[in-house]
Amino acid sequence: MRKVRVSIVGGSGYTGGELLRLLLFHPGVQIQQVTSERHAGKPVSRLHPNLRKITRLSFCSLEQLEACDVLFLCLPHGQSMHHLPQFLEKAERIIDLSGDFRLNDPQAYRTWYGQEHNHPEWLSRFVYGIPELHRERMRSARFISSAGCNATAVILALYPLFRQQLVETDITVVEVKGGSSEGGQTPSAASHHPERNDVVRSYKPTGHRHIGEIEQELGLSPNHRIHFSATALGIVRGILATCHLFLKEPLEEKEIWQIYRQAYGQEPFIRIVKERRGIYRYPEPKILIGSNFCDIGFEKDNRSHRLVVMSAIDNLMKGAAGQAVQAFNIMCGFDETTALEFPGLHPV
Repeated sequence: MRKVRVSIVGGSGYTGGELLRLLLFHPGVQIQQVTSERHAGKPVSRLHPNLRKITRLSFCSLEQLEACDVLFLCLPHGQSMHHLPQFLEKAERIIDLSGDFRLNDPQAYRTWYGQEHNHPEWLSRFVYGIPELHRERMRSARFISSAGCNATAVILALYPLFRQQLVETDITVVEVKGGSSEGGQTPSAASHHPERNDVVRSYKPTGHRHIGEIEQELGLSPNHRIHFSATALGIVRGILATCHLFLKEPLEEKEIWQIYRQAYGQEPFIRIVKERRGIYRYPEPKILIGSNFCDIGFEKDNRSHRLVVMSAIDNLMKGAAGQAVQAFNIMCGFDETTALEFPGLHPV
């Protein structure tokens, strides 16, 4: 069987390293090149020491990039669109893990990223990268834009209820708590160990750019909003989204369970978590480290129409590299779970 020739552009960061780790064990993939401008010529294991004795690949520069079947782009925001003409010459199919092509509307991009898009005509050509929402479009897609990590956790938590229009759409309040790897590999004052360790820090109480993706994918009109806040935790990996919804009409928990089972019962990477006892009664990021699962749970407030929906993911997996490989599998006709079977570690 001919293997799909794959290259990773921007492979020195956390997401690029995680993507490389997954693809090295994909039976249908031949990894052709991994680029890094700062580290060209160095072994990839120097930046990703967990891959020692796993691969002999070395980084190359963007100028050395050759033609391949699929390009994965793991570049900082703004660079994928800048180099798009060059990338289109190198590969028939592209999966971009940055935020450059997540929004369909140029005006929305301007609002959430504070700049004009270099190639606004291309925004509509990229399929938004959550397989559970856009699997059929991905089967014939040439271009996929992976979803943001926070957006993934929130959209998957809310989508079944919003799809059936069961929620008051202007009073949904969401808080996402995330680990330090969300911020990437570049150090900053906020990531300095004495400042980050053991922290619970509100860093984006309003105006987070992932709101644009969430509102787009939930089909909200301009007159309706998601009220979103983000908090940094002193952990490396993991996201927990806590969503406060207000139902239009009373629903029993059994009915809510049925709605989620109907939406996700056949999904390989979504688990509905609703236990009566134990410490893992609700979604917990800790047990998802290294896995591509999204765990979703809920609890109804019997004093009101409030429903609390919780979702947990590993931000580097279902929130980035794992979801990109899942989309790649669909795009290229592989079994969707290929190279993503790892269930996570417990205890950690």
